[in-house]
Amino acid sequence: MTGSVVVAGLGPGAQELITPEVTAALDAATDLVGYAPYVARVAARNDVRRHASDNREEIDRASFALRLASEGRHVVIVSSGDPGVFAMAAALFEAIEAGDPAWRDLDIRVLPGISAMFAAAARIGAPLGHDFCAINLSDNLKPWETVEKRLRAAAEADFVIALYNPISKARQWQLDRAFELLRGIHPASVPVIFATAVSEPHQRIDVVPLGDALPSRADMRTVVMIGSSQTRLIPRADGGSYVYTPRSLKAPS
Repeated sequence: MTGSVVVAGLGPGAQELITPEVTAALDAATDLVGYAPYVARVAARNDVRRHASDNREEIDRASFALRLASEGRHVVIVSSGDPGVFAMAAALFEAIEAGDPAWRDLDIRVLPGISAMFAAAARIGAPLGHDFCAINLSDNLKPWETVEKRLRAAAEADFVIALYNPISKARQWQLDRAFELLRGIHPASVPVIFATAVSEPHQRIDVVPLGDALPSRADMRTVVMIGSSQTRLIPRADGGSYVYTPRSLKAPS
């Protein structure tokens, strides 16, 4: 087959954070496929076909892109952040595994992007400086019991935890429940970072103790990071703080 599919990460928002590799793939595309707001972010040539779809159509979107590639098109599926972090890369391979065996002969590439947790961490200091994990707080594709089990295990292992998809219009209670669970394991002083629209002009990053963390601070553009027992704050002259987790781990006293 002569067609190709590239799954490309557009980074957290700012144009300058899109990698040169992704830019080159976008320049070579005949078709752009993706969630409508992500497709709209791409300044492509006038002759590029845009195929925008709704947020919960990942497998259908991937299958559509593979069918286009089977016709000889050069398709770029766009994701925000990194396409391998709770995004379209896994959906693409799920579609390949379950779909037309001929799709496995296509030229398939995944191009990394800067994920929200890395962009947010860089803006505030180095909170991911030691062991960390990322958990998708949405229960759309897995039971909430699984989310709670993983949250509890990560907190008891003292990982820094990055929460993706912490809240939405349809999911208003999960973040509050997550904070409640974490307060039962961590001291109230553990720092929580709310990072919204990172790298964009209306970026907002706040740091509060776990005991004061409110779900209302988050929205669909927010990544929430909960520190470990080792995470520290360094006051800045402007009244804010740097947040970092040391690379060396202190034994419990």
